[in-house]
Amino acid sequence: MADRRQTRGTRNGTPGGAPEDAPGGTPDGTRDLARELAAAVRGEVSVAAGDRALMTMDASNYRRVPRAVVAPRDAEDVAAVLRVCRERGVPVVPRGGGTSIAGQATGVGVVLDCTRHLRRIVSLEAEARTAVVQPGVVLDDLRAAAGAHGLTFGPDPSTHSRCTLGGMIGNNSCGSHSVAWGTTADSVHELDVLTYGGERLRAGRGAAALAALPQRLRDGVRALVDGDLALLRTGYPDLPRRISGYALDALLPERGTDLARALTGSEGTLGVLTEATVKLVRPPAAKVLAVLGYADESAAAEAAHTLLPYRPLTVEGMAADLVGNASGLPKGGAWLFVEMGGGTAAAALARAEELCRGASTTDHTVVTDPARQRALWRVREDASGTATRMPDGSEAWPGWEDCAVPPARLGAYLRDFRELLAQYGLRGTPYGHFGDGCIHVRIDFDLLTAPGIRRFREFSCDLGELVVAHGGSLSGEHGDGQARAELLPKMYGTELVGLFERFKDLWDPAGGLNPGMLVRPDRMDENLRFAPLPERPVDVEFGYPHDGGDFSAAVRRCVGVAKCRTSAPGTSAVMCPSYRATGEERHSTRGRARLLHEMLAGDVVTDGWRSEEVRDALDLCLSCKGCRSDCPVGVDMATYKAEFLHHHYAGRLRPAAHYSMGRLPRWLRAAAPAAPLLNALARTPLAGAGKRLGGIAPQRAIPELATEPFVRWWGKRTAPLGTPTDPAVLLWPDTFTNYLAPEVGRAAVHVLEAAGLSVGLPPAGRRNRPLCCGLTWVSTGQLDQARTVMRRTVDALDPLLADGGRLTVLEPSCAAALRTDLPELLPDDPRAARLAASVRTFAQTLEEQAPDWEPPRVDRPAVGQTHCHQHAVLGEAAEQRLRARAGLAGGLSGGCCGLAGNFGFERGHYDVSVACAEEQLLPSVRDADPGAEVLADGFSCRTQIGQLTDRRARHLAQVLAEALPSRAQRSAMPHSDTC
Repeated sequence: MADRRQTRGTRNGTPGGAPEDAPGGTPDGTRDLARELAAAVRGEVSVAAGDRALMTMDASNYRRVPRAVVAPRDAEDVAAVLRVCRERGVPVVPRGGGTSIAGQATGVGVVLDCTRHLRRIVSLEAEARTAVVQPGVVLDDLRAAAGAHGLTFGPDPSTHSRCTLGGMIGNNSCGSHSVAWGTTADSVHELDVLTYGGERLRAGRGAAALAALPQRLRDGVRALVDGDLALLRTGYPDLPRRISGYALDALLPERGTDLARALTGSEGTLGVLTEATVKLVRPPAAKVLAVLGYADESAAAEAAHTLLPYRPLTVEGMAADLVGNASGLPKGGAWLFVEMGGGTAAAALARAEELCRGASTTDHTVVTDPARQRALWRVREDASGTATRMPDGSEAWPGWEDCAVPPARLGAYLRDFRELLAQYGLRGTPYGHFGDGCIHVRIDFDLLTAPGIRRFREFSCDLGELVVAHGGSLSGEHGDGQARAELLPKMYGTELVGLFERFKDLWDPAGGLNPGMLVRPDRMDENLRFAPLPERPVDVEFGYPHDGGDFSAAVRRCVGVAKCRTSAPGTSAVMCPSYRATGEERHSTRGRARLLHEMLAGDVVTDGWRSEEVRDALDLCLSCKGCRSDCPVGVDMATYKAEFLHHHYAGRLRPAAHYSMGRLPRWLRAAAPAAPLLNALARTPLAGAGKRLGGIAPQRAIPELATEPFVRWWGKRTAPLGTPTDPAVLLWPDTFTNYLAPEVGRAAVHVLEAAGLSVGLPPAGRRNRPLCCGLTWVSTGQLDQARTVMRRTVDALDPLLADGGRLTVLEPSCAAALRTDLPELLPDDPRAARLAASVRTFAQTLEEQAPDWEPPRVDRPAVGQTHCHQHAVLGEAAEQRLRARAGLAGGLSGGCCGLAGNFGFERGHYDVSVACAEEQLLPSVRDADPGAEVLADGFSCRTQIGQLTDRRARHLAQVLAEALPSRAQRSAMPHSDTC
């Protein structure tokens, strides 16, 4: 991986960092702790503000600030951390992917980041169907390794692409396939554990495993079980998703004295996992998805348990208010996603059809296409993020994310739950594992004001009683943590909760492991992550229209589900290229959002907009905008970065690249008359000096300037005969097309005219002060200048677009800037919104304005790149259809090309830029048939391909223009239109 920064001590390699902002100890104590930890372990130790800020939150409502972060390399490092912390009385919190929803992955002492080094699959025994894994192994990595043997790990939370096995074991996670394969506890065989006191043990099943424990623990477990057999046998509700509390009933002799199961779900409060032996399952060879429609969620909930006799793999429920505009769903107001398996595709289909015949639905559909199945499952998997916004855009939060009731009681429970919501004036969108009676929901609690927090607490107490009244569990998947542990006496009674406390004291008598969680918990309304944020909106430049103009609300969008930490993107996804290149949390969308949150909070990151921690994290943000579309909650880190850079450098000297590339349109306009001379100089040693002066990476070649800009060519050309006087297409002469790639503009004109459309340029585009979208100023945070440029553009274009005209933009990044950045920087100008709505891509223009035109047939395979901004803002459906009509077969790469405008040209970014390109784009180009067309509508994408391969990429307009018959040929064609 490129640019993976590893340090010992703090970020700069010297202990100490900024310990005075470390809650929970004096400055000297924190420095001494850091020094002692650094001397004891081989992994990284940090007390730097930026590293601690990354660990303050998980995916819950809670925030706790650690004193230090350690990334252990092995079990010996874990033991050393525990020894140092034990001697100093410092708590320890093990952490995996940080996607816990109840607060148990946050802590005030030392956080053990298990994801950096402890991610090895130690062994995999296909015949025994077991695997030995370290706690930081990502679930999808285990599933991929097991899949090579036709096996998988049964539990599969929606965060499977980034959650870790250690976190799953800590929380007893489940997932959509739990109706078939149970919870994580059902898949655990043995656990290697270190206690806070330093004892090493292997927790397994049976009398022999119990006898192998250290004597203190062995005698204590036996005494606890033997002394309260009746309570352990009668105190637990019988339901498939009982996750709350400690599973002490697993220690009963009739249940096999299963210590591994009893420790699973203990949320890091009893011991630190260093290795686990887990069980694997063999999934059916074929799967079919039956989507069953119902009138409403209550009807779906009532039906869910009746489907269990058909032995489904999943029974997942969602209602219309969550699904949104998903296509292909049968008629109804709520749906059950029921996956059926079989030894063959025909057998799976037959089982699905049998299920549909037996189900009483409003409508149903059976989905056999794997790609369509994946698309529907993505709707479900993204729900934990999308549910955080209500239909009107208001915020909703976890807290009652996963309670469970007996499946047969689910319909009645949901009706009572809805009544309770209405009683408190709250709204929520239930969804989840209906077949197991487990409901996920985000509720629009007001967690920012004292009255709202009181209502949150009162509602929670009442809902806890409602769950218990229905025979349910406060937690059905994500654990109790701080969110629900306070309510455990309602569910279990004080006597059984007393046993939990005794069990905790047996394993952790010093109370050093994850204090405040599960046993003797902090109150559910303490440590809320919103408390330190500013009470009033901060002054900002962008309008943040979807967040009420409030930058804090925009940052709060990140709820921590961490889809940005996926190590491999989907075929079309973009987010988050810098995380995939570096593997570091601070270079993920979530990490950056966390740092911005702490910047606003001000007690860890203390320098506000001048923060170097935030600046450094944003430095490797490519401003690809991938998170704007791929993040389930629509975090827009490119905009946040531009906002931050504007404030950070206000009144200060900027990096050289901000002057050279941030103001590129000015330089290109000034350089155009001397293009031949400058092109020649770019091939001499003087280019090196110019790159150093401009902050440009020395590895980069300087793109060649056009000797005849597009606008100059346009001014000299003669319109074809028969062209209407009033142009049907207003073509935007963007900076890149005009000065660097005029061949794209010329090709687009030829194709548009061949389609029977007349083309015009904005008049100001032919004057000495050309128009600009402001993109380069925005990406470098020069927002005052960007706003000036944008106003000039709006002034010039609005008269041309006032009657519903459309603006065709060839460069995707410029189109995205006009569509989003311009109206968000000019939020009070209605003309800006009008202009944004008028923007069309080349393919969209042809599809809308020449729907009957048939493009020339190219008939060859195509590879290349969909521009990130196109993916995130504009969509590529029209481009896909146009390519198909032209016979350009094959899909383009997802991910990011890595050049990303100025990013890949800036000094210090080259390695990350190349790593991003090597992920998908460059391999697809290298592996392509020599006759394949390499497509890239973005100038950056074409430049990256040209500089890193021996292939030349072209805009779709160039490919179509080349395939057009010549004018002489068109004249000879009968009934042809003259172009």
